[in-house]
Amino acid sequence: MTDADVIIAGAGPTGLMLAAELRLAGVRPLVLEKHAQPRETQKAMGLGGQILHLLRYRGLLERCEAATTDPIPPARFPFGGIHVDLTQLTDSPLEGLPLPQTRLERILDEYVGELGADVRRGHEVVGVDQDEAAATVQVHGPDGPYRATARYLVACDGGRSPVRDMAGIPFPGTTYPEINRLAVVTAHESVTVLDNGEIDIPGMGRIGTGFIRSERGVFGFGSVTSGVLMFSVTEDESTEFDDATPMTLTEFQDSVRRVLGSDIPLGDPLRLTRFTFKDRHVERYRDGRVLIAGDAAHLLPSTGVGLNAGMLDAVNLAWKLAGEIQGWAPPGLLDSYHAERHFAGSRALLQTRAQVALRRSLDPAADALRQVFQELLADEQPARRIGAMISGADIRYPLPGADRHPLIGAFAPDLALRTEEGFTSVAELMHAARPVFLNLADRPELRAVVREWEGRIDIVSAETEHPTADAVLIRPDAHIAWAVTADEPVETALVTLRDALSSWFGAPSKATVLAADRIG
Repeated sequence: MTDADVIIAGAGPTGLMLAAELRLAGVRPLVLEKHAQPRETQKAMGLGGQILHLLRYRGLLERCEAATTDPIPPARFPFGGIHVDLTQLTDSPLEGLPLPQTRLERILDEYVGELGADVRRGHEVVGVDQDEAAATVQVHGPDGPYRATARYLVACDGGRSPVRDMAGIPFPGTTYPEINRLAVVTAHESVTVLDNGEIDIPGMGRIGTGFIRSERGVFGFGSVTSGVLMFSVTEDESTEFDDATPMTLTEFQDSVRRVLGSDIPLGDPLRLTRFTFKDRHVERYRDGRVLIAGDAAHLLPSTGVGLNAGMLDAVNLAWKLAGEIQGWAPPGLLDSYHAERHFAGSRALLQTRAQVALRRSLDPAADALRQVFQELLADEQPARRIGAMISGADIRYPLPGADRHPLIGAFAPDLALRTEEGFTSVAELMHAARPVFLNLADRPELRAVVREWEGRIDIVSAETEHPTADAVLIRPDAHIAWAVTADEPVETALVTLRDALSSWFGAPSKATVLAADRIG
């Protein structure tokens, strides 16, 4: 007997996203969060990258957009002390939504409640055990200690994850000796905000968006809205700060004074935070019945990428756990979570480590490197390439058969579709988080094969403008598991389709196979 199918440690965005995806798949999650109330301390100020497309594919993006009171800023993103300007692209590979993490967590908390997930706040996991059949946690709750057991345990409890440590999973890497302080404030009455986004400060003159370097560190400025300004300061400092100790405006002003040698007049604080940059990555995302996701699995030495990577971990993992729990998973399905998301985490580390190299050096050679890099980013293709790396849009999992079609392993594009029932889209088809076989060329021989998995896979016949494949098999995480071109022989297409179906969704349903045999 188990208390749940999956125990999730941590009710941050990764843990809540995992709980939602598990409920969509028909699995019973139990979320244990040590804090009694949702945190009010702001961490991330926005959400960006590929996760925005995934939220749209789940029908959640509109909720997030409705909770955003600030206008969406121009597509201009920091990258290692310079900027990637994507404002001239009609189809930017990187988008951002000014949604504070506290609001995001409230939206996800409401959503998992609607789906029927059990979220217990004020319940801290203090012990972890596992055997071949289940994982058991010792919990300190408001009414005292207790034990809970589930088929699997997932650590979504942050970079300092106690669950990861109790499970004995190493977290190698580096902590950089720097402190980053960020302040989002209203514009002070003495500061003039100019139409071009610059500010004019009495006694200092004009300051444009970007970075100012000194021997003591780096000062950054950016305009959030017409009356709200964002400042940052980075200093080399080895001081250890408790995450629960909030930063004060005085602390921030002192840091500005050390770096610039003068004060900056600031209005009312809207967000004050400090953080360090860490470069850490678990060597394995799974250890038996214990799995790792989000910051517990990877800490990236740059801002704006952690939430994206963590929530996408959750989406990749949920349907694979569902397959194991419901008994249809083929061998190796759950292990593919590590293979794919460790690959994605390594790609995220690649571009964030490059940002460290650009950001931290202060000599003339480093200035020259930043200048050359900035000039390269003035061209469309380099800017588009870097934007896709930051967002994770360039992730193409190295799946079997990936050499046969460029779509295999990639995130499914949101095609506009025409079906017998009317107009729809790939995004709408993915709302239920189920696998979809999309037949775009009315090939009955392919559809007949997929019918053996009917009940486990949604089968949709549709037309679209300029299709790049005759048919595609889309996994619940919206990545394409199989695709076929018009010129591929039927015999080959049928073999590779059946292999993909078996590799990702197990053996055909016995009832469906028997029915097909009777018809035959």
